[in-house]
Amino acid sequence: MENNKYIIALAGNPNVGKSTVFNALTGMNQHTGNWAGKTVSSAEGFFKYRDMDFTLADTAGMYSLRNNSAEETSASDFVCFSEADAVIVVCDATCLERNLNLVLQITEISPKTIVCVNLLDEAESKGIEINLDLLAEILGVDVVGVTARSGRGLDKLLETIYNCINNSPRNIKPQISLPDDIQNAVSGISAIIENHIHKLPPELVSVRILENNTDFLEKVSEYENIDFKGFPEIDNIKSALAEKGFTSEKISDEIISATIEKAGQIADKTVSYSKSSPYMRDRKLDNIFLSRRFGIPVMIILLGLVLWITIVGANYPSDLLGKLLFGLGDIMSGGLQKFHAPPWLDGVLIQGIYKVLAWVVSVMLPPMAIFFPMFTLLEDFGYLPRIAFNLDRSFRCANACGKQAITMAMGFGCNACGVTGCRIIDSPRERLIAVLTNNFVPCNGRFPTIIMIITMFFVTSGSILSAVILLGVIISGVIMTLVMSKILSLTVLKGTASSFTLELPPYRKPQFTKVLIRSIFDRTIFVLARACTAAAPCGLLIWIFANIHVGSSTILSVVAGFLDPFANLMGMDGVILLAFILGFPANEIVFPIILMTYLAQGSLVEMSDMVQIHALLIQNGWTFTTALCMMIFTLFHFPCATTCMTIRKETGSLRWTAISFLLPTVTGIVLCMIVNAISILF
Repeated sequence: MENNKYIIALAGNPNVGKSTVFNALTGMNQHTGNWAGKTVSSAEGFFKYRDMDFTLADTAGMYSLRNNSAEETSASDFVCFSEADAVIVVCDATCLERNLNLVLQITEISPKTIVCVNLLDEAESKGIEINLDLLAEILGVDVVGVTARSGRGLDKLLETIYNCINNSPRNIKPQISLPDDIQNAVSGISAIIENHIHKLPPELVSVRILENNTDFLEKVSEYENIDFKGFPEIDNIKSALAEKGFTSEKISDEIISATIEKAGQIADKTVSYSKSSPYMRDRKLDNIFLSRRFGIPVMIILLGLVLWITIVGANYPSDLLGKLLFGLGDIMSGGLQKFHAPPWLDGVLIQGIYKVLAWVVSVMLPPMAIFFPMFTLLEDFGYLPRIAFNLDRSFRCANACGKQAITMAMGFGCNACGVTGCRIIDSPRERLIAVLTNNFVPCNGRFPTIIMIITMFFVTSGSILSAVILLGVIISGVIMTLVMSKILSLTVLKGTASSFTLELPPYRKPQFTKVLIRSIFDRTIFVLARACTAAAPCGLLIWIFANIHVGSSTILSVVAGFLDPFANLMGMDGVILLAFILGFPANEIVFPIILMTYLAQGSLVEMSDMVQIHALLIQNGWTFTTALCMMIFTLFHFPCATTCMTIRKETGSLRWTAISFLLPTVTGIVLCMIVNAISILF
């Protein structure tokens, strides 16, 4: 505490609404989602109540102070060692017994603990009633019931926090009964440590020491700069325990079983049910979504439906937005001419930078504005973890983690977001595999190019057939993701698939307003801003290449000619390959660069008439093979600049960033060469 400012730690199991409570108290917009593992790092917010200022820390979800992942280790270390003035343990009212395991551990290490029972509305709809007063009496701490999404009970929570800080700590009685030999050993070790660190509560030892004595002492020495290794008294206690058959594994089992048993006893006393089967609806839906017969087909149908709605819904607004932005560009260009600005200034600002940005916005914004909300609705409904469940067997066969299915699905919107989402994977090896292979599924920026090629060369009419072909392209990306994950796990990232706990959240009615706001501001605007940041300098470079001549040819055509022999081996031409290279900052500008080069224009041109575009491509030598190779390389090529920067940040390694760049690129080149060779042969 400093100048009436206090630190409050927010802890709890995954998917209990910690971030919702955090947002409600601080007024911030921490991302929330109906699936476990959403919060992968701590977030800090601030709020004021009466005469006090508070710092609230939202930690990653954890089921126990026993750590299973880096995120859980970070969360438990914050709770145990940050010297927070109070800890709020958020619980799910629909499954209180599971949450009480963590509550019992934290009440032993923190004398100022508040239990916040969230999601009371869901519990009431399921016929679950919780006696909060009796729960507070048994635990010996303050218990507050809330529904954070609607704000119900938050005033009482604030008042409880205020009183908890101002009142003296409660004398909490130990809840867990252990065998006498273990309890005596704990007391002995606690006394030894307490003699050296007076501020370290002995209750902390009773929770952490039982799991691994040596590890705990090393952990304490890291924080307190005191070396506990080699203490003969502790060695004697450990030897005495070992002689009686109490190994570290057996001691750990004793504390776990004792905690679980106590949690069950408390839940039996405080929780009652007015319905015989409160979870019947969820079970019926899971019988469909998770069944061996219907699980995968339903998942494919839902994905196809999302893609069809995105294709149909984005066409008109994309065309309208393009005309609006390019028309505005013409007005600005006319304004510069009116003020007698030099031609090069109009070229740099309008024909170069502005028109590239206009293309990125007009082509990228409408599909994202449709795709992201629909994706978020599935997330809010609780379907995303079911995708991981259905694909777990496939990823396990590839020696990867089933959670990679979720990060792969996030990559459909933006590969950079998918890479960031890989934090939910606990194993460093499997997390790295997910990062390196995320680019094998097409992001939102590649969809427009793939859709245009399908429309002009594969489907004469019919958006449903276009969606079916697009779905086939995406499934090809998923299959290649599995293949590359398997290859990586057998070579540079050897290892077997690790087990993981997958919590299936309850099905919830999506909050349409919040979903729309969150998907627009947290995802669409964020991704669009990053793409525009990368596209602006690229627009300048394209204009320079298209307007500076070397002899009678522009730099653009000269470089395209240089790349032509290699591109011909891939079934394409140098113009297409150059467009991919110049489109590194943003995939959305690849196709406009192709058109600009074919038309020998000094700036990007507006795509409006598909028939005219198709005729232009045919005039420049495009065939069915060219279109197929173009689509393959659009699906499998290097990540964009934004994704590469994200990979560098997440891995902290230029080496892995380079591998993530080369892996899909080499795959695309090889596949294009094979398709072209088959075409020439037959």
